[in-house]
Amino acid sequence: MRVGVPKETCAGERRVALAPIALAPLRKAGIEVDVEAGAGIAAGYLDAAYEQAGARIVPSRDDVFAEADAVLMVRALGADPDGWQADAERVRPGQTLVAMMDPLWAPQPVPAFAAKGVLAFALELVPRITRAQAMDVLSSQASLAGYKAVLLAAERIAKVFPHMTTAAGTITPARVFVIGAGVAGLQAIATARRLGALVSGYDVRAAVKEQVESLGARFVVLEIDAGDAQDSGGYAKAMGEEFYRRQAELLGDVLAQMDVVITTAAIPGRKSPVLVTKAMVERMAPGSVIVDIAAERGGNCELTVAGETVEHAGVWILGPLNLPSTLATHASQLYAKNIATFLLNLVKDGSLAVNLEDEIVRESLLTRDGEVVNPRVREALGLPPLAEPNAPPAEA
Repeated sequence: MRVGVPKETCAGERRVALAPIALAPLRKAGIEVDVEAGAGIAAGYLDAAYEQAGARIVPSRDDVFAEADAVLMVRALGADPDGWQADAERVRPGQTLVAMMDPLWAPQPVPAFAAKGVLAFALELVPRITRAQAMDVLSSQASLAGYKAVLLAAERIAKVFPHMTTAAGTITPARVFVIGAGVAGLQAIATARRLGALVSGYDVRAAVKEQVESLGARFVVLEIDAGDAQDSGGYAKAMGEEFYRRQAELLGDVLAQMDVVITTAAIPGRKSPVLVTKAMVERMAPGSVIVDIAAERGGNCELTVAGETVEHAGVWILGPLNLPSTLATHASQLYAKNIATFLLNLVKDGSLAVNLEDEIVRESLLTRDGEVVNPRVREALGLPPLAEPNAPPAEA
């Protein structure tokens, strides 16, 4: 079996699907690896490093797609709005594609790849179960995003984070508030704490209170009934309009006391909920900073502009995009571990086997046998349910 790793084509994407360190387990499983020349340079990996790890360097993207049984990417289909149409012409019937594909938010390209007979797996759809933790690209990349968000805030704010006692007087620590205690939020809390800030955290899921407090932060409790705020996958669920109105009212009092606010609330496949309104921003002290990790999905702050830094009433609002790509070396290393583990779960006796009895395979499978087969993506596309969604396992 041969897998190919092309250079990423999405604007600003510096990561690469496989880092050299991830090649050893693949080769041990009998998998040969082709890497497009220069594919890893933006992430800090030279072609020579791949060759030393046993990969073959091929000259072009066309060569990767022409010769690989499976193509591994960071971004494909809807996650690569700049390049998916060209790749739809390169793929072959029966070829396997594994990548982040953003199929719930941007499902439009999926039918084109299904029509070409591609076997596509979207890594965002890997279920959050214990056995799949090493394949969870959302968690590995979100952790880095949470870390980098704190560094952006520390760079922008006109204060230092830690308590300092000097001959010129004492400096009190910055007050940091993290909204959303998922992977990104927890890493943001941990990073801000390491920098010496006084940190508070909030999440609609009361179950994460212990995790927030274990990192040395204060968990903010709002007098509001969140009910069942967590789905079966462990993600926060979308709440009703009245809940968000009441939440904003109570959060306004908290934000007014903070120097830095980091928002991380995201719902897979949905627009990010607005948690910080213009009125709330105007209650914050001049010089305060908001870093909105959810900017790519519209943002948690009403004033966020995706990809830009704006100022309102003396408050800086940052809307960074693709933060993991700014840490491309380590982001690629973690992603490579995720995608290699996923691939090895598919490989049986040296070839790819699609076992639909495996929850990981079944939930992440996007297209097969000319059809869009994922029920949630079919719904997003307005397609009717398949007559036989649980077809018997097939070999590919």
